[in-house]
Amino acid sequence: MRRLAKQQEDEGAEIDLTPMLDVVFIMLIFFIVVASFIKEAGIEVSRPDSAKSDPSDATSILVNIRSDNQIWMENRRVDARAVRANIQRLLANDPEQAVTIKVEKGAKAGAVVDVADAAREAGAGAVNWASEGK
Repeated sequence: MRRLAKQQEDEGAEIDLTPMLDVVFIMLIFFIVVASFIKEAGIEVSRPDSAKSDPSDATSILVNIRSDNQIWMENRRVDARAVRANIQRLLANDPEQAVTIKVEKGAKAGAVVDVADAAREAGAGAVNWASEGK
């Protein structure tokens, strides 16, 4: 008799998970929709057209960043740690020079930001950007 009563109690004690699953799915849909409206932080850069850009200005220091992240200044390869010192050396001759950073397609953003930061830390008054042809 006890077993029969206990079985009847167990059968009536089931928990319905359907409402909880409904809430979970509604929350999932909500977060997916909200995530599509979140704007990611970043640097907005408007690249000039190749026909309009002229990085060969005689009064600017040209820094080339190749697609394999090699940094070139004055027709020689420069280590990323030495960019600041090289720019300071060149600015000592003419402090009014601007620094032009020419970036090839495929270069990593980290290398570009490091070079731009080094130029600003070296005391460059203006940092210009040049794009590689398509």
